[in-house]
Amino acid sequence: MTPPLTLRVPDPDGRWTAVRLCSDLHLDSRELERRDGEWVLELPPLGLQRLEYELELVHADGGTETGTDPTHDEVAPGAFGNKSVLEADGYAQPAWLASDAPAGAFAAVGLGPAMRRQVIARVWSPAGLERDQPAPALLAHDGPEYEQLAFLSRWAAAAIHDGRLPAFRLVLLPPGHRDNWYSASEGYARALAGQLVPELRRRVPVAGPLAGMGASLGALALLHLHRRQPDVFGGLFLQSGSYFTPETDPQEMGFARFGRIAPVVRGVLRARRAVRPIPVVLTCGAEEENHANNVLVAEALERQGHPVRFVSNLDMHNYTGWRDCFDPHLTDLLEVLWA
Repeated sequence: MTPPLTLRVPDPDGRWTAVRLCSDLHLDSRELERRDGEWVLELPPLGLQRLEYELELVHADGGTETGTDPTHDEVAPGAFGNKSVLEADGYAQPAWLASDAPAGAFAAVGLGPAMRRQVIARVWSPAGLERDQPAPALLAHDGPEYEQLAFLSRWAAAAIHDGRLPAFRLVLLPPGHRDNWYSASEGYARALAGQLVPELRRRVPVAGPLAGMGASLGALALLHLHRRQPDVFGGLFLQSGSYFTPETDPQEMGFARFGRIAPVVRGVLRARRAVRPIPVVLTCGAEEENHANNVLVAEALERQGHPVRFVSNLDMHNYTGWRDCFDPHLTDLLEVLWA
């Protein structure tokens, strides 16, 4: 466990009558205590180096507002807007964020239809790689979000520049109707395996095994695809996968696609042997609701013969936590896959 985090919200003028923490953490109390002109919440020992949060502020007239911490400047962007950030002493951003590697370039590549929508991927190539030159490729679900919020191409450029990985391309797939496409949809799995990946290989010179990465439902969709079509991907990087079951995730049973996800996950957990074992890295925040189901899936995949690495990272369900796992874990996976 890391040293406990303490949240402090200065309020010398007594603007608020109560302050509450809003986060995904499971806590006995979210109420901050007023002490000497500030509101204080001492969090219990947790597997966290940083916490993204919002505050609920209660005014004297009974009105409330919820948003980022107005007394704290540090914020992190996310898929659902900015959050304030509390960082533990010793937390450091990945060194590759400061790399002076050339940025590379993007091109739009049409991959045809999936689920009655045309899919256009952004394909990134590193500086110096010719357009018609074959190279390995990493396909990312929620690709635009990975790029915007986790700087995926910056990590790739740094890994190539430092000689850790060969020159390779990133294929950033947009999510379409995310909750439908990525929730163990048979239609999307067929489209990905039968249309999108073959068209990618026709339009872009891909060399060697294709790698896939995704987070949350995007990770579930890749695992589901590998169960159905084991020859599409040669390695998977799965972050905070939404591997819901009634036993581990009763809080998710109201999700419209829960009834489709749970049987697929149950099939993964009960399978005895992999049809085609491939290297799989799973990462999940140590304090996430998804941690228990990710542990079960990792254990099942290892029993079935997949080379598996499971990483409990010291963050929650957010793009910064996922970003902080790229190196060394994604780097190591691709180094082995493309050796």
